[in-house]
Amino acid sequence: MMVDGRNVHVDGYPNGNFVGPTLFADVTADMTIYREEIFGPVLCVVSVETLDEAIAFINANPNGNGTSIFTNSGWVARRFETDIDVGQIGINVPIPVPVAYFSFTGSRGSKLGDLGPNGKQAIAFWTQTKTVTARWFEPENVSSGINSTISL
Repeated sequence: MMVDGRNVHVDGYPNGNFVGPTLFADVTADMTIYREEIFGPVLCVVSVETLDEAIAFINANPNGNGTSIFTNSGWVARRFETDIDVGQIGINVPIPVPVAYFSFTGSRGSKLGDLGPNGKQAIAFWTQTKTVTARWFEPENVSSGINSTISL
């Protein structure tokens, strides 16, 4: 664990149960932190050698809530958003949570029940949707190459 969010104390709430920012590095597919869906200020960092390996790794997870990629390559970003089987995808944004008028778009084990909590998805609940949130930079503000970082 790179950043330990345990034992957080918040002024004014002495009996609270809080988790601070937590960062797990070198996460592998057999770890509980990767297999089970968790929420909160927790990030798992996975290292892979290729884009194909990253896509396969993400798609093999039983859940499909969200994932992000950081890249300056439009080709890598487009391939990632097309081939990843999750409901919420971030491109150059750390958390792929859409604004309130989008429905929750988790897939596989991340979508329990038959309705999204809001938006048009509440009516068309048989539709498999995917939300992509992207941020691009002007060419002079990015480095060359197609190095990419994926967060899960």
